[in-house]
Amino acid sequence: MSVPQPSVSRMTPEERRKHNLRLGVILATIALAFFVGIIAKAVLFGL
Repeated sequence: MSVPQPSVSRMTPEERRKHNLRLGVILATIALAFFVGIIAKAVLFGL
């Protein structure tokens, strides 16, 4: 079961920073995986 998250408007600046950092890392990982997939496709199957 997940723990209820506090509303963004009620978060302290420290909690907000941690939340934003986690979100940023998740989004950067998705973008990196997408980029690596495109490069691998180009290398394996040619441009």
